[in-house]
Amino acid sequence: MENVLELLELRMKRSISFLPAKRRLYFEELKKRFVSRGILLCGPRGSGKTTFLLSIAQEENMFYISTDDPLVGVVPFYELSQHILSSYDGIIIDEIHFLKDWGIQLKSLYDSFPNKKIWISDSSSIMLHKSIAELSRRFVIISLPLMSLREFIHFETGKILPVITDPFSSELSDISMKILREVDVMKYFKSYKGHGTRPFYTEPNFKDRIMNIIQKSIYYDIPHIVGTLSENHFGVMNAIVSYLAYSKIPTINVESMCKEWRLSKEKLYQLLNAMGQVGLVTIVQKSLIESPYSKGAKIFFSDPVIYSALDGEIGNFREAFVVFALKDRGTLLAQKDETKGDYIFNNITLEIGGANKKRKQAHYVIRDDIDLPVRNAIPMWTLGMGW
Repeated sequence: MENVLELLELRMKRSISFLPAKRRLYFEELKKRFVSRGILLCGPRGSGKTTFLLSIAQEENMFYISTDDPLVGVVPFYELSQHILSSYDGIIIDEIHFLKDWGIQLKSLYDSFPNKKIWISDSSSIMLHKSIAELSRRFVIISLPLMSLREFIHFETGKILPVITDPFSSELSDISMKILREVDVMKYFKSYKGHGTRPFYTEPNFKDRIMNIIQKSIYYDIPHIVGTLSENHFGVMNAIVSYLAYSKIPTINVESMCKEWRLSKEKLYQLLNAMGQVGLVTIVQKSLIESPYSKGAKIFFSDPVIYSALDGEIGNFREAFVVFALKDRGTLLAQKDETKGDYIFNNITLEIGGANKKRKQAHYVIRDDIDLPVRNAIPMWTLGMGW
């Protein structure tokens, strides 16, 4: 036990010493929310969860371990945790799904050490669909989103720009002008479209790493939600990714796909919803009440950068980015009557497009070709300054 603890501690210190100098601005907001004794941190792969947890372990006198480390399996985990908590103020457990019966073990640790912090992390699929019912009264769930345009500009320039909490407020013009005096936002927005949503963009082989995330989501995360899958099921999900990447229409033909892959509609909807639950796609509905057997009105990659990474249909980036930027900031629905606009956000009707796009009957058109708001038109980049 002592040898294992010593080796794990050395690995933790080594990992901390190699933490990147550039950190996400969102980390500061996240720290303010890490006040509970039990926390479940979830978020997309590659969003920076491990970097954040290692940095906070150093600040909070907590012991960081990842359960995918073979050393963790050498000794009983509960006994290992007891030894750790006798010397540290808490324990941070990353990649929690590698731990057998982790829900039961965490519940026991939480109840047995009432003066210690127990913080865990993993991808959203694992976190939110295994053992949460047992832990919901004890643990607070916190999500780490992908990087915003504001954070990307900070990575590139070191500047901390104002947050635009409401891109539809009367103060938007003043805030936009203040930001534009600081940086050439349109230049950075162009770069952001290609690779800006994950902090590892600064490292080599960005596109390969995005492909790896897609494959891990399909072959590893989704089975934790829906159970055993066949090669045919994996083939369907890869086909959905391909279709969304290269089709000009952001949806799928259910009848055609079921026939081609000899799949029931129910199974296709199950796989599609699982792809949404793991954060691979976002399904936009036309109403708040939808049948579970629905593919929604539109389907986009949850990370709009994937269109560029796959050399796909960049035209879908516009709508995918708007959905990405607004879906967690209010109620976002697809407009039932497309002659009136594309989306409804908190009862505001939106049309998405560029220079030739008309406002129709929408309150606003969100345009990617303007840097300052004009009458009834809002620059698309302002939606990326929300966090």
